[in-house]
Amino acid sequence: MAVFAGLLSAFLIVMWLAITDVLTQRRELAEADNLLRELNARRGALSSSTAGGVARPGSPFIEGPTVTVAGASLLQRVAEAVNQVGGNIQSSQVDVQGNQARDGLVSLLISCEVDQPALQRLLYDLEAGMPFLYVDQLDVQMPQAAAANEAVSGRLRVILGVSGQWRRG
Repeated sequence: MAVFAGLLSAFLIVMWLAITDVLTQRRELAEADNLLRELNARRGALSSSTAGGVARPGSPFIEGPTVTVAGASLLQRVAEAVNQVGGNIQSSQVDVQGNQARDGLVSLLISCEVDQPALQRLLYDLEAGMPFLYVDQLDVQMPQAAAANEAVSGRLRVILGVSGQWRRG
């Protein structure tokens, strides 16, 4: 009789584990299905709401598991934009602890050199691309040699303050 009770209890435990496993898998499948529907709805809304029907790739937020990683992502995004227009970065400083960081904004102050025609392309890329970035500060200086002699075409020294909204991701 004790053996029968032991086998019956083992059978009930195995059945209970199997049923909870099936219920867990069904719940995860339902969550994945809801997520897929939400992503498809967002994709449709994004493509219909963008100007000219051309969707901008990427997230509008600076994503990262921590604000420090988001700051590094912001630095990488701005550095790529500067390099893409042929500029050189002199220095950079990411602010992840200031007042704006408490509100979810990550800020970057970068000093670089770019050609005059490239400055407009750089600003357009930063403000029109993804993630959404805001130019908070723009300080442009012409090299002294170029200012004294207009025949010499020098690179502009640019101090650029850029910020973007951080989202944990």
